[in-house]
Amino acid sequence: MEAARKQRGRTDDNPLFDRELDHLPPEARWREWMLRVEAAVFAASEPVTRETLARVVGTSCSLDLLIDDIREELRGRPYDLVSVAGGWKHLTRPAYADAIRASLGEGQRKAELTQSEVLVLMCIAYFQPITRAELTSFFGKEISRDLIGHLRGAGLIASGPRSPTPGAPYTYVTTKEFLLEFGFDTLRDLPDFEALEDAGLLSKDKLLAGDVAGALGPIGAEPAAEERDE
Repeated sequence: MEAARKQRGRTDDNPLFDRELDHLPPEARWREWMLRVEAAVFAASEPVTRETLARVVGTSCSLDLLIDDIREELRGRPYDLVSVAGGWKHLTRPAYADAIRASLGEGQRKAELTQSEVLVLMCIAYFQPITRAELTSFFGKEISRDLIGHLRGAGLIASGPRSPTPGAPYTYVTTKEFLLEFGFDTLRDLPDFEALEDAGLLSKDKLLAGDVAGALGPIGAEPAAEERDE
């Protein structure tokens, strides 16, 4: 009986690794599980999935409650444990963005997007998969290959399935990097049209009528002259 109990706590990948920790009192066991989860997330370069974290804790452990306790302990820290892109990842808090930029220096900053690129990215996020021709029709002006290339180079979009329209052009979809960059767990976390309308950032009626500039409200205003696309 004891041997069977111990075997139940071993993982298939590492039969010597004890997940269950039945020999520890409940509080010590919970603390060890918290430390294991935090260590696994800290060591990973990508968001860590629920399935991966389940390998380091016991079968009776509630990951959601465990992560809630970890986040509570991190309240005073400059980083948090965030559900993003289908897993969990340590992300620094927005209040420390300037300090991080200052420490990295200009040469290591990510390429910043122009307003036009942000609007195109937003359109791809909501209407993917979408072709460049459809984007051009949507905005009423040519969406250049350079603009698409910049978004691809930043890892925010990728090629999607071929469109069933004549010529079978490529479509574009957002990526996991897009979710990471904007802090979304899944695309379902995108603000819905009603929320954007309530915030005065989007007008569904004007969008459906083809009035893109009016539909996008304040964020659809023309950028300053030095930022405009050539």
